[in-house]
Amino acid sequence: MSKRSRTWNEAKYRKYLTEGRGQGTLADYKPWVQIQDFPSKGVVSRVRGRTTGRVHHLMSNLELRYFYLLDWSDKSADIREQFPLIEISDAIEIADRCGIRYPYDNVSGFPYVLTTDFLITTEDGYAARSVKPSTELSRPRVREKLEIERRYWRARGVDWRIVTENEISGTKSRNIEWLLSGSDFVELVPDREKIRDCEDFFISLYGDGDYTVIAAIRHVEKAYGLADGAGMALFKMLIRQKRIAVDLNRQICLTERGSGDGKWSGTYS
Repeated sequence: MSKRSRTWNEAKYRKYLTEGRGQGTLADYKPWVQIQDFPSKGVVSRVRGRTTGRVHHLMSNLELRYFYLLDWSDKSADIREQFPLIEISDAIEIADRCGIRYPYDNVSGFPYVLTTDFLITTEDGYAARSVKPSTELSRPRVREKLEIERRYWRARGVDWRIVTENEISGTKSRNIEWLLSGSDFVELVPDREKIRDCEDFFISLYGDGDYTVIAAIRHVEKAYGLADGAGMALFKMLIRQKRIAVDLNRQICLTERGSGDGKWSGTYS
């Protein structure tokens, strides 16, 4: 909770519901837990998602890395973080059946709303994922809360799993983060016809296999009078649009040549 009011109670619960937290889909979804609720809670991030078009609230670096993978995947139709186990009575009943102490606020005695880190919508249905460092899984209290989550989602026919750093490709996540960083090419070059010309020219250079990526970038910038950095923004945009195929499980290298078929992978620095 925020520094101004850390106590969790029924009034705050009702306030969250009124604010629409835990409700909506895509751009209209509001996470139950938001960054401003924990002003000193370590490393947190606000990242705009490609899938949803809204800002996501991520509570750890591990959640951020996993989010990048979800947001890049064509299988993700919606990504809802900090999703509440809103049927509190069901969660409490699960805890009671398992002999688990359900969490209540020490001051008010009101039950907390547990959350699952991600609820993902795919063409096959829903998938719930709890993201935890592997070292935390040895803690009894962590395991108890995860068991409540597991049973809650199982009762609803939703696939639930734990994701640790062992299931997250750090290289792929960092590549995606890099591809999403910096200015967007369409903001740097607002002329649509010029954008198309730059795209076609870059792809032709890239597909020939005679140029390194950085050489193709500089060639396009010079040919079309683009500002420094615009060619890099173009390169990133073409990968994001998947018009250039890149193996994101390898670090992207700007000094490697195109393969001659428009495909390329390597290392960036």
